[in-house]
Amino acid sequence: MKKKIDMPLIITIFIICIYGIIMIYSASSVWAKYKFNDEFHYVLMQSIFFIIGVILMLVVSKVPYTYYLKKSNLILLICFILLILVLIPGIGTVRNGSRSWFGIGGLGIQPSEFMKLALIIFTSKYIYNNPKDMKSVTRGAFPVLIVTMIAFFLIMLQPDFGTGTILVMTIIAMLFVSGVNFSFFIKIGMVGMVGACMLIIAAPYRMERIVSFLNPWNDPLGTGFQAIQSLYAIGPGGLFGMGFGNSIQKHFYLPEPQTDFIFSIISEELGIIGIISVSALFLIIILRSIKTSIKAPDSFAKFLTFGIIFQLSFQTLLNLAVVVGLIPVTGVTLPFFSYGGSSLLITLISMGIILNISRYKEN
Repeated sequence: MKKKIDMPLIITIFIICIYGIIMIYSASSVWAKYKFNDEFHYVLMQSIFFIIGVILMLVVSKVPYTYYLKKSNLILLICFILLILVLIPGIGTVRNGSRSWFGIGGLGIQPSEFMKLALIIFTSKYIYNNPKDMKSVTRGAFPVLIVTMIAFFLIMLQPDFGTGTILVMTIIAMLFVSGVNFSFFIKIGMVGMVGACMLIIAAPYRMERIVSFLNPWNDPLGTGFQAIQSLYAIGPGGLFGMGFGNSIQKHFYLPEPQTDFIFSIISEELGIIGIISVSALFLIIILRSIKTSIKAPDSFAKFLTFGIIFQLSFQTLLNLAVVVGLIPVTGVTLPFFSYGGSSLLITLISMGIILNISRYKEN
């Protein structure tokens, strides 16, 4: 049965996107002026993706969610092809040490962002089609995990450990709520810890991040620099902050503050009030999405909504944990706020899917 679209959710999405664009301008203006001689460079680029993303979100909100049930394998195949193509020199471009991007003019598209959504759709379909098999590890969890680990492997070849971690944790969470035997997650957790340790040891820069996390002041001008500067930004914020546009850390202390560490600038300029406002907007989106998942008309819609909102929540918490120094630097962006066209596009498309599901309810 159809009902009206979730207006509180769509209004909150617009507010958080505009909030993000405003903060990208504040965080990036000094760096953009120095690098491009145009203080509006980053905010204009993000605004282009915002307009495209909103159009796509509204279009997707009109597409019946059952369409993805029928096309999930094709969507997944296309994303796998893109993940392979981006690794080929001359096709994929290198940014910040990772071959993760397709360069299109001055814009960049990151296929791993699209793979995150494709795997959620695929897993939702698999659980929907095989509800009785999900209690069996071999028939339920393994087929999904095999596909997930292939995607993870391709993403790690870029390399992009942060995105790979979000992808794997989201699928594991979906399998967990699908009813897979709990003992399986204990075993997979142990295997995952061993695998993570091997990945860290295999790449010296990851080990450096772990060491700098434990004591960033051991190398304050090297591996510990970002973590220290982030705390220097958050510390003076107080209740009301230093005022919009008055950040000190964005003046070449915190590297590229419009990306992973934009929350530091929000904390510095807007203080606790800024932190609460950001948290409140995320909380509204999460709670409205959970409500949509609970009232969804079938298990495919329920798992699809759950996967999307879990991924958004997990990525948000991961970014905030890095910014306040609770975990090592991962290179994970803050949804809606961090500069990055691919992240904003796929987040808005995902919200469009949830908005469509919100128009239906259980019979």
